Amino acid sequence: MEPLASRIRPLSLDEYVGQEHLVGESKPFRVAIEQGHIFSFVLWGPPGTGKTTLARIYANAINAAFYELSAVSAGKEDIRRIIKERSILDQPKILFLDEIHRFNKAQQDFLLPFVESGELILIGATTENPSFEVIPALLSRLRVFVLEEFNDEQMAAIIDRTGHELTPEAKDWLIQMANGDARQAITMIENTVRLYDNVELESLKETLQSKFLRYDKKGEEHYNVISAFIKSMRASKPNAAIYYLARMVDGGEDPKFIARRMVIFASEDIGLAQPTALVVANEVFRAVETIGYPECVLNLAHGVAYLANAPKDRSVTDAIGSAMEDAKKHGNLPVPMAIRNAPTKLMKELGYGKKTEGQSEDLMPSKLAGKKYFD
Repeated sequence: MEPLASRIRPLSLDEYVGQEHLVGESKPFRVAIEQGHIFSFVLWGPPGTGKTTLARIYANAINAAFYELSAVSAGKEDIRRIIKERSILDQPKILFLDEIHRFNKAQQDFLLPFVESGELILIGATTENPSFEVIPALLSRLRVFVLEEFNDEQMAAIIDRTGHELTPEAKDWLIQMANGDARQAITMIENTVRLYDNVELESLKETLQSKFLRYDKKGEEHYNVISAFIKSMRASKPNAAIYYLARMVDGGEDPKFIARRMVIFASEDIGLAQPTALVVANEVFRAVETIGYPECVLNLAHGVAYLANAPKDRSVTDAIGSAMEDAKKHGNLPVPMAIRNAPTKLMKELGYGKKTEGQSEDLMPSKLAGKKYFD
């Protein structure tokens, strides 16, 4: 009855797929394991990117006792029980706290002294920015590792680990459906085999359509619903957006999680078309923080209706994305002399702050003269 994802879980970094920026040669996570460093850390990244697997690999590498809790259901008593439990040969105790952002301030305060004293080695896993969700005193004692979505090649390698042969068409469909979430792809394979005893393309599609959908704050449907919520507002469909908001509220979703994505949406998708959208979204977030459930549902609904009905303009999003690509591609291009700061006489003599002949009127570095991020 052990789930397929658990049965094929890598036991060492040599078997692990992806996250090369962390586990590649001379990269920080690999170095920490090779040198036996014992420390607490947070794994922050999208769902299905191997956070639990990395935690278990680390625990095995330092020969630690591994305790796994979900912050959704765990409490202070669970932590007390782990502290009191005697480990074999004084092994270090690792507490793997999934969805650490679900622990409230009081619970995190309770956990803090055990992490400070070294009684517990804490490994947190989260899909949320720990800067917002982990109290500063605890976060200052944790190293943060950022995980990335698996690319298509890595997803294909993970699918191959299941031992089930898929046609190229079926594999490609599954990779696109899972969208970088390895757990979702593995679960789809497992469920399809149980239902149809094969992993053909049509069987995979039937399995996707026949799944019993419910809102689970920890599971796949959580991400499906928030995606549908954002896409409904983006498409200016307020009725659909309100429905998906209701699904999240009914499922007990953290209202700050919803409001935070509305703030992002206001700049990302509405932008210059209606700049007041950011003001409204920020006020919704403040209201949610101040009021909480159940009354803040009205604030959320008001904001959703406003954002969904607002005109849309992604020009700023596209512009900063393109500019960031240039910044990475070209490195530190020299700033034109005409707009350099000239606080000293020498700098003025060198031409700082003085327009030169042939200087581009757009004030861009010469290599990017004429480049436009906005149409």
